[in-house]
Amino acid sequence: MTSTLRRIIDCFSDCSGCKTCKGNARQDMLNMNQDTNCAPMLTQGVRLHIQDRYVVMDNGIVQVSLSKPGGIVTGIRYNGIDNLLEVRNKETNRGYWDLHWNEIGGKGIFDVIQGTSYRVIVENEEQVEISFTRTWNHSLEGKYIPLNIDKRFIMLRGSSGFYSYAIYEHFREWPGFELGETRITFKLRKDKFQYMAVADNRQRYMPFPDDRSNGRGIPLAYPEAVLLVNPLDQRLTGEVDDKYQYSCENKDLRVHGWICFDPPVGFWQITPSDEFRSGGPLKQNLSSHVGPTTLAMFLSSHYAGKYMVPQFEAGEPWKKVFGPIFMYFNSAAYGNDPLLLWEDAKIKMMVEVQSWPYSFPASEDFPKSEQRGNANGRILIQDRYISNDCVIASGAYVGLAPPGDAGSWQMESKNYQFWTQANENGFFSIRNIRPGDYNLYAWVPGFIGDYRHEAVITIISGCNIEMGDVIYEPPRDGPTLWEIGIPDRSAAEFYVPDPDPKYINRLFVNHTDRFRQYGLWERYTELYPEGDLVYKIGVSDYRKDWFFAQVVRKIGDNAYQGTTWKIKFELDNVDRNGIYKLRVALASATLAELQVRVNDPNSNRPLFTTGLIGRDNAIARLGIHGIYKLYNVDIPGTRFVKGENTIFLKQPRCNSPFQGFMYDYIRLEGPPTPC
Repeated sequence: MTSTLRRIIDCFSDCSGCKTCKGNARQDMLNMNQDTNCAPMLTQGVRLHIQDRYVVMDNGIVQVSLSKPGGIVTGIRYNGIDNLLEVRNKETNRGYWDLHWNEIGGKGIFDVIQGTSYRVIVENEEQVEISFTRTWNHSLEGKYIPLNIDKRFIMLRGSSGFYSYAIYEHFREWPGFELGETRITFKLRKDKFQYMAVADNRQRYMPFPDDRSNGRGIPLAYPEAVLLVNPLDQRLTGEVDDKYQYSCENKDLRVHGWICFDPPVGFWQITPSDEFRSGGPLKQNLSSHVGPTTLAMFLSSHYAGKYMVPQFEAGEPWKKVFGPIFMYFNSAAYGNDPLLLWEDAKIKMMVEVQSWPYSFPASEDFPKSEQRGNANGRILIQDRYISNDCVIASGAYVGLAPPGDAGSWQMESKNYQFWTQANENGFFSIRNIRPGDYNLYAWVPGFIGDYRHEAVITIISGCNIEMGDVIYEPPRDGPTLWEIGIPDRSAAEFYVPDPDPKYINRLFVNHTDRFRQYGLWERYTELYPEGDLVYKIGVSDYRKDWFFAQVVRKIGDNAYQGTTWKIKFELDNVDRNGIYKLRVALASATLAELQVRVNDPNSNRPLFTTGLIGRDNAIARLGIHGIYKLYNVDIPGTRFVKGENTIFLKQPRCNSPFQGFMYDYIRLEGPPTPC
């Protein structure tokens, strides 16, 4: 990596709010693109070629062909390659918007969205914007989702790529439905694109799609996971391929894609904003995977379950704009390192992020910068057991989302969210917020719980709301007696075992994301074949002695049993008149139940139970968290004894190998003490 490139990336990652610095960095980016010939600057204007069955956008750098009136991307010509998309596929299976929906209580339907009418919105030498719409009426009930859908595609002069966005609208008089997923999918040429990049430390040569078929691959515990036994590239023999190994949190899912080495060409999907994606900054989504396939995910139930699926009732009007996202293509001269195309794609992503909200989309449903508002403030922590003074909440995640309960933003999927991170002094600035009513939400790494500002915040065009100091009082009754883990909404700090050598992905060997290896849930039975985990406060180390997930134990073919973990600790004194508090923060739950008992594992009724909770499926989907949940358990002092005590955490549900929890953090507090 060149020193100029490193300086640019460091500038954007480290600098917060410095307009002069970011302005210089952006110019450096443009200079870098010119210096590396990754995006050649040509003077040809944008042209639109309209044919009987196709329409072609052409700016002299890239030519994009779309079916008419369907609006399916059938071809992308770039840098001497006649089509970057898989020419062996049917035209309807190359580049498309799709969704998965169902009538209320009905079966799911997968739909590749085909337009029924086409029109030109903007056509000049600087820009072309075209629209493909599908309108709904009652004669289509049960066949198509009751939405009017307007898919838009934009090409600009001198741009090495194109933009796409869509407007979904449901009218009050239409029937209800559920929308499980919507996205854009691109399927690339498998003879050209074999190297995938999702992050600096997650990129590799990928298997061919043929490697997942019978004779070359063996399906494992679920269809997405396949053991490669006779791949076309024999170097991949013995590895597991699973698209969920390449999932990302929304906050990190800005750019991903593929590299072709002959000629050196990159195909990248850039998402410049999260405002239109469901679930907030920690929601995990698919990115790119074997196909070669690249996705722009807008709404999905992955790592959340049915609770994330929005349900629209009859009589409920709704409209939402998804996107725009940018499809970027770059190239390098023969002899240059093709992997620099990834570095250039990151630079281009930063340019796009800084350009948000775009000024060029023609739809009135996409507000421009001057039509939006801002909110600023400082967030502080008040916890008298840590400090008598307020503590700066550096690194806090602060966001505006539709009004709801604290933490409800995790499940919010109908409307828009706007998030930022507070700087080292706790100051935050949320910019370019769409007009509307919101609550201010926050969570702070290092502290449990969720913050919600009680007042509804109304954003209007051009407003700049100064909120002053926002004080978050995290849940706390008494002093900390002991704690396990780090309150960061993830189980990553706990013990993640090495995978079974039969089920390995070499990318994740000695990797920070080692939890993405397949089959780690089965290692629990190997490590604890009879007795369950026992953790001793003051002796055990959660990094080595606390398994990352409380899963079931396998006792035979398709036979499992629940597990009971023990936390042992000493109490020198017991306040028998006081109430102790056990805080259990869960990073994930899948069809599981947490029962808490104290000093009596055989009591018929637990002191506390969550009941059946969770559909995250993060264990099977190779994640390290799903939906955050915090439980606060009152423990009467009469339950404790002076000396050794044991808290039993039982998970009895055991119909599947994927049932269980991931813990984020556990803390025992003593009774309150005088101020």
